[in-house]
Amino acid sequence: MKSPIRAAATSTAATAIMKLAAVLAFATATLVAPQSARANRLGTDIIALFPKEVGEFAYADLKKARTMPWFPQLQQQMLPDRFKQFEKFLATAGVDPNSQVEELAWGLVAEGVSSKTEGAASSATPTGEQIVGVALGNYNPDSTEAYFKRQKLPTFKARNYTLYAFGTGAGPSDLFFLFIDSSTAAFGHRSVLEKMVEVRFGAEEGLLRNDKIFPLINEANGNGIVWAVLNPAYTRLAMQQLAPEVEQFPEAAKLVSRMQNMIINVNASSGIDGKFQAICGSPEDANTMAQLLQAGLLYKRYQAAKDNPEMADMLDKARVAPSGDRFILNLTLTDDQMASLIKHNTFALKM
Repeated sequence: MKSPIRAAATSTAATAIMKLAAVLAFATATLVAPQSARANRLGTDIIALFPKEVGEFAYADLKKARTMPWFPQLQQQMLPDRFKQFEKFLATAGVDPNSQVEELAWGLVAEGVSSKTEGAASSATPTGEQIVGVALGNYNPDSTEAYFKRQKLPTFKARNYTLYAFGTGAGPSDLFFLFIDSSTAAFGHRSVLEKMVEVRFGAEEGLLRNDKIFPLINEANGNGIVWAVLNPAYTRLAMQQLAPEVEQFPEAAKLVSRMQNMIINVNASSGIDGKFQAICGSPEDANTMAQLLQAGLLYKRYQAAKDNPEMADMLDKARVAPSGDRFILNLTLTDDQMASLIKHNTFALKM
């Protein structure tokens, strides 16, 4: 007979995998297109712009994502407010984000860390963050900057670049914008955006110098219409946000604390395919986590069958397997499944 503790653990794992699956499905849904099975690589020159201390790095091919009929509704549900603010800022100057912004790359830099156990570095997670991003497309910097000057927006100089403030330019949450060239617009919080400028001039080390995360970016790059890489602190934060119940069980919490990185890749061929990889502390950790998630998938598949059959079908087709020090979750979706999942507000989870 299954013990109450083991039964509770299985239920907890099921809830966790439901949330993880939903978030991965969101990434799959929002940023894929059926025309191409493989995305172009993000140029190393663009990756090299980002500061070395970026803890989460992501890329999205927005041009292809917009070909999906349900993308506008899902965008309203899930697009981060800072991206919406950036798009509105561009729109005021006559730049149409929907036609001129084709690709997006962004990074998050942790402002601080917290740990539930004093001195336990393995449990540390970010308590705040700054964002810096690059929007690739086709722009007319001269006319856009002329408009900003007429509006008398607060401006600041960084080397030979002019930073335009979204707000007053004095608030801690204010974002800034600059043109690097006619195809590259950068935005973000002032300090990290200024650091990007210094990286460009060789005065600061860039992301290419981060020997922990850059090899994983190289692994993810070009393998999907959307991809993302998280460092250990952001990996732990993601697990806490997506599966808070795991912390109720000491053994599972230890597995999470030893996780190293997360990698997400999304491809599209005959359907929509997402690949989620968690790099664990050891092959033994990966085997244990894979077993927990497999049990959770099965449990949640039956739980979702009544209220959300499309989710149940997706979970039924999901596959989890250990691979060395990683466990890998693969998901496949159809357009009809995505429409149903959006209808059920599956992706209303805020990161």
